[in-house]
Formats: sequence, C-alpha cells, structure tokens
Amino acid sequence: MAKKPTTPKGKDYQKVKERSKARSAKITLSGQDIAPIPKCVNPDRRARAANDLRYFCDTYFPHLFYLGWGEDHVRIISKIERVVRNRETIAFAMPRGSGKTTLCLVAVQWAILYAYHHFVQFICADMDSAQIALANVKAHLSGNDLLLEDFPEAIYPIRMLDGESRRCTGQRYMGVRTCIGWNNDEIIMPTIPGSPCSGSIIRVTGITGSIRGALHTRKDGTQVRPTLALCDDPQTDQSAKSPLQTAERLAIINGAIKGLAGPGERTAILVPCTVIQSGDLADQLLNRSRNPMWQGERMKMLNSLPVNTAKWDEYWKIRTDEFAAGGDGSISTKFYADNQDIMDAGAHAPWPQRHNTDELSAIQHAMNIKYDDEASFFAEYQNEPKSGVNNRDLMLTVQHVMDKSNGRKKSEIPIACTKLTMFIDVHDKVLFYTVCGWQDDFTGFIIEYGTFPPQPVAHFAAEDVQVTLQSLFPGANVEGALQSGLEKLVTLALGTDYKRGAGLMRIDRLLVDMGYKPGIVAAVKHKAGGAVMALCKGVGLKAGNKPMSTWTKKPGATYGTHWYIPNVSRTSEFPHIASDVNYWKSFVHDCLATTAGDIGSLTIFGKPKDHELFAQHIAGSETWVETEGWGRKVREWTLRPGKPDNHWLDCLVGCAVGASLCGVRTASQAVSPVRQRKQYSQSDLYRRSY
Repeated sequence: MAKKPTTPKGKDYQKVKERSKARSAKITLSGQDIAPIPKCVNPDRRARAANDLRYFCDTYFPHLFYLGWGEDHVRIISKIERVVRNRETIAFAMPRGSGKTTLCLVAVQWAILYAYHHFVQFICADMDSAQIALANVKAHLSGNDLLLEDFPEAIYPIRMLDGESRRCTGQRYMGVRTCIGWNNDEIIMPTIPGSPCSGSIIRVTGITGSIRGALHTRKDGTQVRPTLALCDDPQTDQSAKSPLQTAERLAIINGAIKGLAGPGERTAILVPCTVIQSGDLADQLLNRSRNPMWQGERMKMLNSLPVNTAKWDEYWKIRTDEFAAGGDGSISTKFYADNQDIMDAGAHAPWPQRHNTDELSAIQHAMNIKYDDEASFFAEYQNEPKSGVNNRDLMLTVQHVMDKSNGRKKSEIPIACTKLTMFIDVHDKVLFYTVCGWQDDFTGFIIEYGTFPPQPVAHFAAEDVQVTLQSLFPGANVEGALQSGLEKLVTLALGTDYKRGAGLMRIDRLLVDMGYKPGIVAAVKHKAGGAVMALCKGVGLKAGNKPMSTWTKKPGATYGTHWYIPNVSRTSEFPHIASDVNYWKSFVHDCLATTAGDIGSLTIFGKPKDHELFAQHIAGSETWVETEGWGRKVREWTLRPGKPDNHWLDCLVGCAVGASLCGVRTASQAVSPVRQRKQYSQSDLYRRSY
C-alpha cells in the first residue's frame, strides 16, 4: 500500500512556497515579454515615406484617402509637412467633410514614428472631442497592418496589448519594462532600444482644460515638453457665437499653446478649423492681415460659382418639385446632364471627386448644398460666412467692434461733427469715460476713451486695476478719493480744447452715472461741472412696460427721445436725466453695425488692434433677447454669465443720450424735446412773490 503524500511543515513548507512563487513569476514574466520583435518588411518603403507626407498617407492609409487628392489637399499637405519639420504655425479651413482632421491625425503619427517630435499635444474644443480624436489614432496604430510591417518596433508592442490597457504595466522586452501607455487621454509609445519614437507621447485635452506646464518624464529620466500641437476645430457652435469665449480661446492659443515647448523653443501648431460665423475664432485666425503669423488658408468647395444662375434656379425648382412628389432626384440630375456645360460655366471645384454617387459632378454636389441651406454653404463649405456688421439683427462680436476703427488720431474730431459729448461711469477704484463727436444725423465718432487714473497695462478688470483712486489720493477714504478723482477728471475734461479741423471744440454735454454715489456726483457738479454736467440714471424698460413716449406728461418735466428730466423739486432726488437703457443700448449696437460711411454709423479712432479690451466691454459683456409688448419689439439687455466688465458700453450709451440732449437726431427721431410747464396754484404764486 502506497504511502500518503505528506505536507511539508515549517521551513520546508516555506521553501516550497517560495519556489512555487518564483516559478509562477517566471512564467508570468515569460508571458509578458514580447521579444522577439519582427523585422521591418519593407525598409525602402519606410525610408521613402520619411520625407514625403503625401506618400506616407497614400502608402499606409489608402483606405482613408480613397477619393484621391484635390488641388487644395496637395497644397495643404505640403504646408503641414513644413509645419511639422520646421516648427511653424498654420491655421487652415477646408470645407466640411474634406478630411482635414483625418489628414492632421495621420500627420501626427508620421511626426511621432519618424521622431520629428517626441511629444504631441491634441487640443480640441472640449475633452470629449479630444478623446474621440485619440481613439481614432489608437485604432490606426493598433489595427493598421501596413504600419505593423514597416514600424514593428513601435506597433508590435501596441498590437500585443490587444486593446487591454491593464497589460501596459507588465509588458517587457528582453526582460525590461517597455513603459507603454494606452489610456483615454494619452498614448506613450513603447521604450524599445533603437526605436526612433521610443518613449514618445501623445496627450489630449480640451482647450479650456489644463494646458500650461505640460511635461512628461521618460524612462531614462529625461523630460520632454510638447513641441507639436494639433488644435482641431478649437471652437464649438456655442463658443463661436460668444465674443467672450472667442476672445478667451484666442488668448489660450496665442499664449499657453504657443508656449508649450518651453523657454527658447518654438511650438509647431496645426489648427484645422471651420468658420461658423463672421468674427469667430476661426475667422480671426485665418485673417492674414490681422494674424499673419498663422499663415491662414481658406479653402472652398467652389473657388468660383456658376454664372448662369437662372438655369440653376430652374434646376432647383425641378428638384424640389420632384422630391415633393416622392422622387429620387433622377429627373433633376438628367436636366443637369443635358445642360451641364451651360450650368457649370464659370464654376471651379478644386476637388472634382467630391460628390455623391447619385450626382454627376462636384459642382452639382456643391450647388445642391448651396440651394438647400445657403447660410451653411457659405459658412461651412466656403469658409466665408455671409453675415456681417451690416445685419443689425445679428449680435455684434468683439471683432466687429474692433473693425469699426477709422484710422484717425486719438482725440481728433472730424470737421463734420457739431456736438461733443462725454460720459463717466463711477466706481470705487477707478472711473471709466468715453468722449464722442456727433454729426447732426447721429453719425458718430468715438474720439477718446479711458480710465482715471490711467492704467499701465492694455488689459485689466475693474476689480483688479493696478492704479486706484485711493493710490492717487493717499490718506483719503473711499468716498473722499472718489469725489477728489471725479472732480479732477471733470475739471480736466471740461477744460480740454479738442482739435476740430483748424479750430477747437469743447465738450457740449457731460453726463455722469449717479446710480452708485449720487450725493458725491451732485457735489462735483456744483463745484466743477456747472451747467454742462448732468447726473444720469438708466431705466431698463422691458417690452411689458409702457414706453416713455406714452407716459403721462408731468408738470415741470422734460421729455425727449427715450429720455426725460423729471421734476424733482418736491422730492428727495437730485436733479437728473433718466434714459431707457434698453433702447439706447440697441441704438448704439445698430450704429456700430452700420457700415462706415453710411448715415448713422459709429466708428472708433486708431487701428483695430488698439481696441480689444474696449470691444470686449461693448460686444462681449452683454447679450439681448428680443421681446414684444405694447405693439413694439424691445431688445432686453442682460450681463453675460460671469458678469464681465461693461463699463465702456455704459459710457458709449451715455454719450449717445447726451447727443440726443444736445438736439442730435436721426430722421425717425426728429421730434423736439417737450417740456411740460408746471401749473402753479394761488398759494405757489403767493410764496413766489415773497
């Protein structure tokens, strides 16, 4: 009878456990080791692609670029290659669906595999978009057999993960960890001896996420910063409509992203984008006169449109009638085939292969899009939105306001101006002011704006000014410094002779905001402002409120165009002017939206680049919603989220009210102010006689 196996005890048992553990570890390590790595299948093919991005795309990604290249593709591929190799910057807009993002993602892989860059940063409009872009790259690297053949030292370790990021920690080559990374927000290429891209990294983030200070420490202890950034469509539909968000994203691109490579290094930056509306982030980056360093390229679906619009109108009527009757478009396509030479005349499609299978040409495809939605066609396929500053129903953007500069010198009054007005917005730390010249028809010129005290920097917030009223008047409390500062500014303003042609001109009407400290403003008026200065208060009349024109006229009050001067003789109020701010904000908005040279246009001195902060106050601080009531439409204005500074907007509105007080009128405002005479009682007359 066989003996039963005995279980080791004590030290013997511990030795057995250790041997078993070592054997298991050896088996595990053996399974995690990916050696040997296959050899490159076609070294010549790999070598040729190193210096030719287009060949790299055609050779390794034929399934992505199966339609062939248009002339714009060929040109932009050459520029992308130059950006990657020479660390340049470029912003380019291609028609929606032209493959610009795919092209850039492939260019990133080319840059990493050939070690043109060891750290690439993807930046998208938001984190979700960035992770989707990274998932596409991961799919390319893990599933492309041609890349595996020619770049085995980079791709084979990725293939061995089999999509399981948990395998990264244990993966080894020749017993040494590869330190590969395969996460949702980054890829770390495997550390393999002799591999050009050993330890390189691709990381993603949203444009409003954490960008500054990006750094990666590799296995050997060396640190790398991003030297190539891909900002893919860095704006959303929502952010494109927000001047404030547009300005913020532009500042991030020109600041944090340009500085990714670190001190003394240039960052190569690719910005494939689509213009959503005039003045948005893409539109500004593509503007070569305003941002020449971005080498903006606007590519169109049609470089020129057909000249025979009547024939296309006929075609579109046939097409719409056909689909309304349940057709499939074949009748209208036959009409196009019969008249193609006539209909195509004058048109040029740079990508002839781009059309659907039921269409005969790229021109027909483009015109179908144009007739279906013309606004989208010009914005997303032509990269030339039709909306502009002449459309008063569109909300102004910061860029629109900056573009209203007229090139005149600061404080210079055009000879046609007959009135000069000023408004001061009152705050504890600083005073904001604006001075405007006006023609009799309400054509206006912003000749000067600023703060008191002046600030040493171009961009600042009212709450964080470096030079305050208190620093100007040391020892004074808040009220004392405010009164002293306002008195000094009023005295300076009313004593200034502004140049107008060969002569001089002084301020006709100075209004000061009384909403915060009416007592102080009244005291300054009595001491320094005199008859030229007046206190002013805004009244926000909504559509549900009766318009000022329908108010009951009270004795002793003066009524003008959406403003009135109440009789305060028997009240505790200071004498002042009350204005309907919803009306006057809409009024100056429309003046800025009017083309320079037209009656009623409002322009700014200097050049566009001089007025970014001012334009943010004017167009980036408030938004409006159109409502109806009392038989009229009213734009009701409110501060945007975050309560950005709007003080120069208030000043500009006040200047317009001041001009109306001086008798400046548009054709529709040609009504003289009405003063309702006070009716005196016998007791009033008796008191006045003594």
